Amino acid sequence: MKNTTFNIQFLGTCACDFSPKLENEFKDKFDNDARRSSAVLLNGKYLIDSGVHILDSLRIAGADRETITDIFLTHIHDDHFDILNVKELAKGKKSPLRIWLREDTRMPQIENTEYIKMTPYTKYEVEKGLFITGVNANHDEAAFPQHLIIEKDGKKMFYGCDGGWMLTKTYDFLKNADLDLMVLDCTIGDYVGDYRIFEHNSISTLRLMLPTFKNENIITEKTKVIFSHIAPSLHKPHNELVDIARELSCEVAYDGKIMEI
Repeated sequence: MKNTTFNIQFLGTCACDFSPKLENEFKDKFDNDARRSSAVLLNGKYLIDSGVHILDSLRIAGADRETITDIFLTHIHDDHFDILNVKELAKGKKSPLRIWLREDTRMPQIENTEYIKMTPYTKYEVEKGLFITGVNANHDEAAFPQHLIIEKDGKKMFYGCDGGWMLTKTYDFLKNADLDLMVLDCTIGDYVGDYRIFEHNSISTLRLMLPTFKNENIITEKTKVIFSHIAPSLHKPHNELVDIARELSCEVAYDGKIMEI
């Protein structure tokens, strides 16, 4: 019987070019090519990000909002952190909703929440046996970005959406990490010359980085590498992107995708 440490459901896999179809034919369902704001539900109780679509995403997924205890925040752009939605998630909870964020993040106070400030490259215990580390990300500094490393029972996952070419200190920190899962930003499609390249990944930059990740034992044969934070307007349709990713021994996230490690 498989020993599962992390149950992961992708609630949203988009960069911020949302499809108008989300307001009509896909209002009540997930679709590969009409992606919602980037978010993940981990083990039914931890959210990674909580953007403009999070309440709809949780509803469509059939997730119980009452079980959510923590939000692990990558940065404060509104497609990753929507204050009105967070207020709704916190409302009526018996214990404050905990929000884990980079230590210098400037945030308004939200009723029935607790901010837990994270020093980069420092490991914190979320609950017994579950640990989180924030590492610096190559993204808009005004949004206080961080990528996340989450560990439990010897399993380790990296979540790095909204960020471009990896910063040297973060790359050095990840050497020999032997990750079980690596979720990587893939905002830009399979072409060169896009101006967003300096703070988002393209297929081209991922082709360059992945072999080095392997050489430095950041990823190994066991690692599942998943592309997410995808801008549909910058990519071929989902099925074609799946074929491109397969050539790199990677997978493509889609809204509603469930996986276990």
